[in-house]
Amino acid sequence: MRKRFDPEALAIVEARHDDPFSYLGMHESEEGVVVRAMLPDAVAMEVVAAGGGSVVGEGALLHPSGLFLASIKGRRQRFPYRLRALYGGEWREFEDIYRFPPILGELDAHLLAEGKHRQSYEKLGAHPIRHDGVAGVGFAVWAPNARRVSVVGEFNAWDGRRMPMRRRHDAGVWELFVPGLEPGCLYKYEIRGPDGALLPLKADPYAREAEKPPGTASRIAGESRHRWRDAEWMAERSSRNDREKPISVYEVHLGSWRRDLARGGAYLDYRRLAEELVPYVAEMGFTHIELLPIGEYPFDGSWGYEPVSLYAPTSRLGAPDDFRAFVDACHEKGLGLWLDWVPGHFPNDPHGLSRFDGTALYEHADPRQGLHPEWNTFVYNYGRREVANFLLSNALYWVREFHIDGLRVDAVASMLYLDYARSEGEWIPNIHGGRENLEAIAFLRALNELVFGEGAGATTVAEESTAWPMVSRPTCTGGLGFAFKWNMGWMHDTLRYMSKDPVHRKYHQNDMTFGLIYAFHENFILPLSHDEVVHAKGSLFGKMPGDRWQRFANLRAYFAFMWTHPGKKLLFMGGEFAQEAEWNHDRGLDWQLLGDPCHEGVRRLVKDLNALYRATPALFALDCEAEGFQWIDAANAEECVFAYLRRGRDPSALVVVVCNFTPVPRWGYRIGVPRGGRYSERINTDAREYGGSGIGNLGGVEAEPLPMHGLPCSLSLQLPPLAAVVLTADP
Repeated sequence: MRKRFDPEALAIVEARHDDPFSYLGMHESEEGVVVRAMLPDAVAMEVVAAGGGSVVGEGALLHPSGLFLASIKGRRQRFPYRLRALYGGEWREFEDIYRFPPILGELDAHLLAEGKHRQSYEKLGAHPIRHDGVAGVGFAVWAPNARRVSVVGEFNAWDGRRMPMRRRHDAGVWELFVPGLEPGCLYKYEIRGPDGALLPLKADPYAREAEKPPGTASRIAGESRHRWRDAEWMAERSSRNDREKPISVYEVHLGSWRRDLARGGAYLDYRRLAEELVPYVAEMGFTHIELLPIGEYPFDGSWGYEPVSLYAPTSRLGAPDDFRAFVDACHEKGLGLWLDWVPGHFPNDPHGLSRFDGTALYEHADPRQGLHPEWNTFVYNYGRREVANFLLSNALYWVREFHIDGLRVDAVASMLYLDYARSEGEWIPNIHGGRENLEAIAFLRALNELVFGEGAGATTVAEESTAWPMVSRPTCTGGLGFAFKWNMGWMHDTLRYMSKDPVHRKYHQNDMTFGLIYAFHENFILPLSHDEVVHAKGSLFGKMPGDRWQRFANLRAYFAFMWTHPGKKLLFMGGEFAQEAEWNHDRGLDWQLLGDPCHEGVRRLVKDLNALYRATPALFALDCEAEGFQWIDAANAEECVFAYLRRGRDPSALVVVVCNFTPVPRWGYRIGVPRGGRYSERINTDAREYGGSGIGNLGGVEAEPLPMHGLPCSLSLQLPPLAAVVLTADP
């Protein structure tokens, strides 16, 4: 006859019990104190008095799967104890995980439930702690609709029966303290959904470290041992991000900037990058580095834009403290560090956030709201307070815990519009019948208020490709609250012009001038980003027309136009030395090209442009103000010449820029200037040291009292072919 087992005992051994603490551990009963323990593979179990070590109870096997019950004779109240179990002929003594009280305090649980716990990363996830006087690791995970959640890992043979967690109904959180665990162990969560079905093992959304891909587990991270050396930088970083300061950004994909050829093309880790990348960027004169996303991601080909673990710097390049050392190195060299941040979508990998507790938890349930058809990824449910809190806490985490100086928010347009990449009938209007995502708008405003309110000088940047108004205006005036916005229109228009054969450019003059119509509506960054050198678009060098000499000349002139145009600067790695091949994330840049004087000439020009830009307030102080720019001549389409002025707060400081986008030299080309005196030639992209032909103005030219272009004086210039000349008025 088949033995019948107690239903509650069966729920424990079959890992279906939703309240294991009510059954396992020590409990008082009418017969006295009892201790129940689920110990698969154990042959025997004993209860030992804590401290003395004497056996006070022997366990009886309630179920052959390893469920034991020990009745403690003569005891009516709970007391400190430990467990001892016999495994393969060896007795092992250990703490019972079901004897410990809850980890989360009532205030933490309340704030998590309200979606107002901005330091949620300090409570959720896996944290080494001392709990009730014992060292171990506390685990906590939000999964409100799960029937049961267990911690599984190397420490319990990935067996969900061994460590089911305590449900905190007040917060929808499951928690467990596991004594004796140490940092470094791999773990995941085993979850039964609301229908009782087991889900794929889930990585921890709040994991601070992850297994190196292709592994997908989370790793228990230890407390940081890094000692920051950047107190001076942190005290002044707000000024480094100011709209009236020079900002020239070097955009980097860490995995492909350079590879270690001596080790078969292996990645440079964070510390090697601190030694090689950081000094290079500083020597080139950039003010900031911007990293493509580094939150752990499973697929290399996503470049980090489909992250699974937003709180874990990718383990491909080292441990979290290694990344902290990289950040410190940036600050030591006077470089700000911005991070691409992805709150717009997340991938559908089964170990990630998708249907995390068996329901649409982080995403919308309706695919018309919750699925990005363009990327086949999920959209966060910004209207759910716990989800918004998860993302907002993450922003604060990078800014505080890693001293990140700015967050560049990816794909903002996809967040703002409910019909983004969707046809009619594939999206749901908002409550007013419009296409605006009201929850996403509220989230973005909350994000910016949080960063600027609590980020100690950190900043935010929007990659927003539409004409949405007031992206970089304060939330109190109705704006989204970003500090800066990428000027995608400028990038597309000017690259379209530059890709034309010069003989056709006169018909496209508007591509170079149109951006000035709206240049001061936002605080703009001019991006020549990674998006323009992938997906068969070719490199920047490859977009330039003409023979090899003309391609280099076009690129040099374009860079000078960009560095003197209103707006902060951003250049993707490799562009600074005219990388010829399209970017490939699986290999390093073609550094050997610097042996070619033409490539080295472009690199030297970018370095000199950065130096001039940083030293000349007229080129940056009024980047975002109309008073900082004036056309001298934008109408000479026939000869494809553009001439303009830049000014700063000091009205006497003038920069004159003249660009000739044809291969025809212009001798004695006259342009108007506001006053007389000498104008020194500071940059000539046709200089021989840059790989040009050497046509120029012998270091400078004297203004003559001949009115031109509505100005009282004028300069007679020698304009090199496919080149830009930058002059400054002498005091």
